[in-house]
Amino acid sequence: MNGSAFKGSVRVGLAVGAALVPAVFCAAAGAAPPGDAGGVTRTVAAARERGCPVVYFDLGETLVHTAADGGIDYRPGAASYLRALRARRVPVGLITNVPPSWGRTDAERAARLRKEVDATWRGPAPFAWKDFGDRVLTPRTEAERKPAPALWQRAKAGSGRCRVVYQAETAEEVRAASALGFLPYQVGRPHRPAFLPVRLVELLGRRSSA
Repeated sequence: MNGSAFKGSVRVGLAVGAALVPAVFCAAAGAAPPGDAGGVTRTVAAARERGCPVVYFDLGETLVHTAADGGIDYRPGAASYLRALRARRVPVGLITNVPPSWGRTDAERAARLRKEVDATWRGPAPFAWKDFGDRVLTPRTEAERKPAPALWQRAKAGSGRCRVVYQAETAEEVRAASALGFLPYQVGRPHRPAFLPVRLVELLGRRSSA
């Protein structure tokens, strides 16, 4: 698949996350207003009772950006954010739409996704695939494509009693994840941190799940 075809197919759910930081706060902290910098802190304070965070992301336009020429690179701050989570041993995963025809299993579809991304990668350092391990969840059928709940349900079931975070760039996905019990965060909003601050993610793990 060429760069433009990848851009079109993956962006159906890769370009999903751009207007909902308020939903993050409403979901776990009781609706902090859009300009309230303390909203993130209250959100995490409410969530930390669950403990042991696992952080899932959408991929396109959340962690990576596809340029007009089809080239792919990290979005600003994404590489350093992943390094910071890695340094703190916070597990990370991807929940992303790709064509179900890319493989019979998540592993096969993830391998194809990696091939497509790597083929058009323009960044100075490769994408940190190793950080995600086997936590790359993709739709097995068209009916499972986000915003259908299946992928988030699978992620939550695989995370045991840990608190699960989901970060994406569009309101629709953030709302859907919130409704399924994730701590949601919309990336890339003006006047807010690009990603849920690592120090706040860490707070989620300070207390074990009840």
